[in-house]
Amino acid sequence: MLHIQGLKKGFQVAGKDVPILNIPEWTVSQGEKLAMIGPSGSGKSTLLHLISGILSPDKGEIIMMEMALHQMSESVRDRFRAENIGYILQDFHLIPSLMARQNVEIVMSGNRSKTERRELIDFWFEKVGLSDRSRHLPSQLSRGQQQRVAMIRALINEPKLVLADEPTGSLDWETADEVTGLLLDLCASKDHTLIVVTHDLNMADRFEKCVHIHEINELRSARSRSYEPVPFISS
Repeated sequence: MLHIQGLKKGFQVAGKDVPILNIPEWTVSQGEKLAMIGPSGSGKSTLLHLISGILSPDKGEIIMMEMALHQMSESVRDRFRAENIGYILQDFHLIPSLMARQNVEIVMSGNRSKTERRELIDFWFEKVGLSDRSRHLPSQLSRGQQQRVAMIRALINEPKLVLADEPTGSLDWETADEVTGLLLDLCASKDHTLIVVTHDLNMADRFEKCVHIHEINELRSARSRSYEPVPFISS
């Protein structure tokens, strides 16, 4: 499904090059459900942006579904992402002037009739328990309900890969637990590959696989070892 080889990415800060990622090799299999943890600033969100094609690497290869993302132009990457990747963000990014169902409809592929689109939207809102909220504006929904709408928007086109960046970061623990369970169930039902970045260890524990960013990012692994504190030994 996903193979990364020799990936490097950095940014310029105050005129200086700041390296963020150096991943020698990393593979995610089709249908895998994976949580990625690690401290803020360690490159987790940057890695998701590279996998989705929002960013391009400075060096290295990103192969997804046997397609070389690193060789694509920005416009081709955008089209590939729209057709194959669902993205769920912490801040939802729902359009406030549109009803919940309209926020979903704007991302739907255009090869369905109006009736098919309506029936599919109704099906998904019922699936996540929001049948009576589909015609509400985002401001009329709780944050947990808004996140469910964002999940529908990411999943309704049946993407091969689902990426989620801190999807429960702004939710209370009980709602976060419900949303996590729902996301896992929905992705399992269609065998979507799922990669979630999270600081929530309770969420990470529910995944079949959990990876710390330091395990795959050689740059950060070296730094974390270099600055590891010497343990205090009491006399």
